[in-house]
Amino acid sequence: MSASWLLRRLLLVVYTVLVVSVLVFGITQVLPADAAVTLLGENATPEALAALRLRLGLGDPLWLQYARWLGGALTGDFGLSMRTGQPVGPMMLVALSRSLLLAGLALALMLMVAIPLGLWAALRQGRAADLVTGLVSYLGVSLPEFVIATLVVMLFADRLQWLPATGYVPLTEDVADSLAHLALPVLTVSLIMVAHVSRMVRSETIDVLHSDYIRAARLKGLPGRSILLRHTLRNALLPVITIVALDVGYLLGGIIVVEEIFAIPGIGRQLIVAVTARDLPAIQAGAMIMAVTYALASTLADIAYALLDRRIRYD
Repeated sequence: MSASWLLRRLLLVVYTVLVVSVLVFGITQVLPADAAVTLLGENATPEALAALRLRLGLGDPLWLQYARWLGGALTGDFGLSMRTGQPVGPMMLVALSRSLLLAGLALALMLMVAIPLGLWAALRQGRAADLVTGLVSYLGVSLPEFVIATLVVMLFADRLQWLPATGYVPLTEDVADSLAHLALPVLTVSLIMVAHVSRMVRSETIDVLHSDYIRAARLKGLPGRSILLRHTLRNALLPVITIVALDVGYLLGGIIVVEEIFAIPGIGRQLIVAVTARDLPAIQAGAMIMAVTYALASTLADIAYALLDRRIRYD
């Protein structure tokens, strides 16, 4: 991995974010929402509405409005929320931290379960363990988030009463209570990801086990443990990096349903509230923050590819 490739990749991230910013700004401009009416109310006088539009620069050319908005966004200033009157940037960053906590815990749990499960199924290909793992994976892929969320709530919150069903407690207030409230949403999200990641690990492990260099390693008399950990697992996990990077997009966008069900004030739930209230600055900030996070995750996945597989060179 050369420094020039890394620089080009970072420039591509910047270009992608700029394109997304144009799309986000353009889409929000055609939404049926008047910032002046939202801020002052429908009973405001035409004079007051005209004065506010002039102060906000709503009558300026779109390119000038975009340049002004982008300049503020680059410094973290996305303007004031039409719903609360508070700065949008800090509000969305706090919501993002909650979503990242949920996503990080779910990702860690998924990797701890999916990799051993997929490896176990591959080593027992065609046996009962493989069939059971495949069945569980297909169920996890086919069931939507709200169904899995309902099932885990019914089991662990209603029937067993081990965990709270909904709500959010910040880590800074009570760590144990916070983790207890996050347990069910983390379990819901990780179960969905375990299903397809374990299938990917199984498929890739089987392909690697039948490759020529694994046969050569066996003929050389290398220990089975060394072949499994140093050669098979390392190469089988390379495609999983791409899946995990793609899951970041799901974790930030797909968990909107999970955050809504479990009443977690993450960035997905904040976007739902913003769209419902036609809060344009909040919509723009949420979309941009999610786009930047996803672009950075994709770049980190490419870097991880190069670090884990020395055969890959980005020149």
